[in-house]
Amino acid sequence: MNLESYLPVILFILVGAAVGIAPQLIGFIFGPHRPDADKNSPYECGFEAFEDARMKFDVRYYLVAILFILFDLEIAFLFPWAVALKEIGAPGFWAMMVFLGILVVGFAYEWKKGALDWE
Repeated sequence: MNLESYLPVILFILVGAAVGIAPQLIGFIFGPHRPDADKNSPYECGFEAFEDARMKFDVRYYLVAILFILFDLEIAFLFPWAVALKEIGAPGFWAMMVFLGILVVGFAYEWKKGALDWE
């Protein structure tokens, strides 16, 4: 193997690093530096922290977060399926319909149990 085959990978890494680092560096160098008490205070949900930082969170927060991640990842399977739909044909289509049916049943169950209600 010659090193020329790695050139696109190296360029991709360098451009990605530049896109990620350059705006932060430009903002740090050219941005205004006027600290005050409000800017240096910890920010949490738009109001002052009134309890200990180690307080317990409501379990519903974690439940909603897990459900979001679950459905977000499951929906990500639709994109490659849609791209390859012509190649996989009818069996692939019906397999995805079963998959989506299971998702809908799970979503209906969560909705019925009140997992998506936020009071």
